[in-house]
Parts: sequence; C-alpha cells; structure tokens
Amino acid sequence: MKKVIISPSILNCDYFHLATEVEKIIASGATWMHFDVMDGHFVPNISIGNMFLEKIAPSINLVKDVHIMVCDPLKFVEKFAKAGADYLTFHLETYRDINKINKTIDLIHAHKMKAGLSIKPKTKVEKVFPFLEKLDLVLFMSVNPGQGGQSFIPEVLDKIATLKAEIKRRNLSTLISVDGGINDQTAPKCIASGADVLVVGSYLFQSEDFASEYKKLM
Repeated sequence: MKKVIISPSILNCDYFHLATEVEKIIASGATWMHFDVMDGHFVPNISIGNMFLEKIAPSINLVKDVHIMVCDPLKFVEKFAKAGADYLTFHLETYRDINKINKTIDLIHAHKMKAGLSIKPKTKVEKVFPFLEKLDLVLFMSVNPGQGGQSFIPEVLDKIATLKAEIKRRNLSTLISVDGGINDQTAPKCIASGADVLVVGSYLFQSEDFASEYKKLM
C-alpha cells in the first residue's frame, strides 16, 4: 500500500485540552494538521475562524491544511493567508459563476498559499475538471459537510478513481484528499482508489492510543 499523508482534523478534538490534543498530533509524527472552518450558512454549524488559526499557527511546525465551508470564500482568502494557512480549500458549490471560482483560486495563489477545491458527496466529479490545471489539491467530502462523526459514503470511491485517472492523463501533480468517516476500514479503500491525503478526526481523537491508530492508517 502506498504511503499517504494523514491530516488529523481538530474538529473532533477536546478543545478544553487543546494543547494536549495538539501534542498528540505532533507526537504521532504527523506533518499536516486540518482545520475546518464553518460559517453557519454554507453548513449548519459554526466552528473556528481565522483568529483561532492566527493564535495557534506560530506554535505548530506542521502544514496548516485549512478547509473553509463558507458562502463567500473570496472574502476570507486574505484573512487566512495572514493567519498562516498553507493550503486553503474552498467549496466548488459556493459559486455558480466559474469566473468567481477561478478568481478565488488565483487569489489564494497570489497570497502564496496552495489552492484546494472541495466537493460534496453528491456533486459530479467532472465539475472539478475545468480547474484541475490550477489546483494543488482536490478534497472529496465522504460525508455531508458540517459535522464530525458521520459514516463514510462509499459512492465517493468511484469519483476518487475517476479524478485520479484524469490527473494522470494530464500528467498533473494535484493531490487528492478525502474527508469524512475515515478509519482503519475505509482508509485502505480510499488509498486504493487514488487518495493522497486522508483527513481523520473522530477515529484518532476518540481512540485510546492516538499514535498507534495514526500509524495503522499509513
């Protein structure tokens, strides 16, 4: 099985003991850390924002993998660049206007971040194709976005494989990331389909041995 990047998601961590939870991530050998940002409009819940990232970023020498589930991502690009994001991923579904999607990708790059585009489980993967040349990462939601602890939606696997084939056909280096319901059973299926990055929350933070479970996923 090929090596993948595991990006632990702090959406499911114990915020009362945040420092301890971050120490678990670092001690496991992780090189990425995933931040889920929700505005209460694009998705029902509200989570952390740019000010949270700005406070925590100087203390962690990890890739800050930021997924913004917001209605108007263009407004947030500069804020998260200043906060220290390395990857900034927004949802294709936020804009009907292709020009706005391109503008957002270009603005992310202009602020020296890697650009990612995410799609919900029911969105056709082919909708990502027009933007592939400009993207550093495509994030598949394998649950409905906005809440942790949901079950993996297996139909996403075929979409991952389809995108992987298209990336290879175009000879691109775009990473494929998968977020939602990732555990020791679903991770191998995602990897076999072509995933490069696995965003993992509940499975790691609810385990008794974070580091051991982290290594199982590699």
